[in-house]
Amino acid sequence: MRDHSRSERRVSVAPEIWTGRARNRVQWLAALGGFAFLALGADLAVEFSWTSKSPALAMSVVGCIAAGLLILFGTLAFVHVAVKVDKDSLEVRCGHIGLPRRRIPLSHVVGAEFEPRVTPRQWGGWGYRWRPEKGTAVVVRRGEAVVLELGDGRKFTVTVDDAEAAVTAIRDRLGPPRVGSAI
Repeated sequence: MRDHSRSERRVSVAPEIWTGRARNRVQWLAALGGFAFLALGADLAVEFSWTSKSPALAMSVVGCIAAGLLILFGTLAFVHVAVKVDKDSLEVRCGHIGLPRRRIPLSHVVGAEFEPRVTPRQWGGWGYRWRPEKGTAVVVRRGEAVVLELGDGRKFTVTVDDAEAAVTAIRDRLGPPRVGSAI
């Protein structure tokens, strides 16, 4: 057994890879709505007689199935987000499939800021968002976020749990501030 004296210091070393996630359970309700549209479309296709060859019935079936698929896959893509910061880049993967996906090389990052409160209302809803005055964002829930300032003047925001640790990890990898850069 090793004796640890009080004078011995612990040196914290930044982990090679920082990972974080954010989840949104409310969007599962929208996914259930998409599933309901799919079920309605299937029910219309099976239950009603196609002897009349009604274009309205065909349009209803196709419309319900299309709406169901759009709602289902559109919401499941943003039920959660996974963020990874390694020595070279920040990578954001959305949903269970990991799409949409965005990889930002840290060589393109000028600064990183912690934003304690980001809401879907600020960005116009959940999902992958773009606003001319604010930049691009991946918003899956209300709460803390990482805001990256990119070398071309644009900003990228992502909501993630423990965003403050992500900002620290990014700043550690960026090194000292460059002359002429605003952080």
